[in-house]
Amino acid sequence: MTKNATDERNKEVASNYACVNGLNMYYELHGTGRPLILLHGGVGASEMFGPILPKLAENRQVVAVHLQAHGRTTDIDRPLSFELMADDIAALVKHLGSEKADIMGYSLGAGVALQTAIRHPDLVRKLVVVSAPVKRDGWHPEVMEGMARMGPETVKAIKQSPLYQLYPETDWEVLFTKLVDLLGKDYDWSKDVAAIKSPTRIIFADADAVRMAHIMEFFALFEGGQRDAGMDGSYRPMAQLAILPGVTHYNVLSFPSMTALITKFLDEPAPEVERV
Repeated sequence: MTKNATDERNKEVASNYACVNGLNMYYELHGTGRPLILLHGGVGASEMFGPILPKLAENRQVVAVHLQAHGRTTDIDRPLSFELMADDIAALVKHLGSEKADIMGYSLGAGVALQTAIRHPDLVRKLVVVSAPVKRDGWHPEVMEGMARMGPETVKAIKQSPLYQLYPETDWEVLFTKLVDLLGKDYDWSKDVAAIKSPTRIIFADADAVRMAHIMEFFALFEGGQRDAGMDGSYRPMAQLAILPGVTHYNVLSFPSMTALITKFLDEPAPEVERV
């Protein structure tokens, strides 16, 4: 996105800051209605949702957040962690005056979305998780190796990219240092994810950075793929799984029917299913 395009876009949205947990968090408001909080992937910010954001905002209020140290949210003296960023999102939901919000996260943001549902279940109405594992070794090995190699050379490359023009005030060296530390830590949220009660849609590319075997493990945590749903669908799991053809982890948000997949899920009545 060029600077001129960004300036035009900024005229159409309400840009705000919320003081949450000592963080001056930037967020944009698009549209009106029930809130949908969008959580971006690592390094970038709300521009990642550019292909789908306008359509998402047609019948709801989209809250496009910039996570700690990303975009227009400056860093503070604490590490990057999925748990702390999830607490930030919970505080933002309360700041917005909402009892509950729908939450959609992509990649890094999907990890934050999962932790928000785990740590603050009463604040999450529906959950959309795009291209993220529930444990670190869910990534392909070469993806984890690439995460570990991020450093000074990556910072130099960013400074030559359009992303730097969008967010020139970002402290890229600090961001990459903290990201490497975050992404290098081992984690396994399987037990906690299995306890999520919010209706959940899980979306992956058919050539994702997440292993296909792990995608099925993820779905199985919601009892997905474990039995036939029955003629009336009464035994279907709480989660819905979508594998999108012809895309990868890096362009999955540009899938032509992505918006329809999300809005249909968010708009349909919650299934009357009790998880035990």
